Amino acid sequence: MTDPVTDPITATVNTTPTPLRSQAIPVTDPEAGLRMTEIFYSLQGEALTAGLPTIFVRLTGCPLRCVYCDTTYSFTGGERLSLDTILADIGQYPCKRVCITGGEPLAQPNAIELIKRLLAENYELSLETAGALSVQNVPTAVSKVMDLKTPSSGESDKNLWSNLDYLTPHDQLKFVIMNREDYEWSKAKVAEYNLDKKVSAVWFSPMFNVDESQVAEGYVPPVPNLARELAEWIISDALPVRFQLQLHKIIWADAKGK
Repeated sequence: MTDPVTDPITATVNTTPTPLRSQAIPVTDPEAGLRMTEIFYSLQGEALTAGLPTIFVRLTGCPLRCVYCDTTYSFTGGERLSLDTILADIGQYPCKRVCITGGEPLAQPNAIELIKRLLAENYELSLETAGALSVQNVPTAVSKVMDLKTPSSGESDKNLWSNLDYLTPHDQLKFVIMNREDYEWSKAKVAEYNLDKKVSAVWFSPMFNVDESQVAEGYVPPVPNLARELAEWIISDALPVRFQLQLHKIIWADAKGK
């Protein structure tokens, strides 16, 4: 009997073998496009380009279900757009900086074709990826911002450790920390793999979700107590990592399209 296969777009489990790369999104036909959740223009809220105007291209679908996920609305639905339409939508904004995100953008193989077209048009690109799918084919001109999932995420067994072989000093790694156990686990991984020597930045970010029931005009979400604790742990251990808070959650309470 064959093992169940999880579809990387819908995260549903099939009991009969099916290709991981769904025929619903062909690999070789760029005109089939991509399933998109949203394209919007805002400030980057995290990583090395934090604070800079950025065009966000959010693809639909993700094979993971992290307990703290703040973009669950991108798991399903979306609208299929041709690559030409996506490029035209991006081109309407006065910016040459693009962040491709999700969901998990690499769950859709045509994401690589979109990346190549954007690079050909001289866009500066970053790619946010969960680290569970291979980054081998992502062009090195792209700054990969890759997660390593901590134990409390519920998905740490999905980390594809071979991805570390394809990271360069142009790339970044992110750990979302929920508690001291996650911190100690992350600290050990930084040391085990010499991660601070492998990429341009290793980010430790406290889990920071906004209570949607409290959101109203002018609402500013409180920074979690965990943020101060994490900052103190990093200082105490003199870790070669960077602490970060997600600016868009503080400024816009994690509103969609911001």
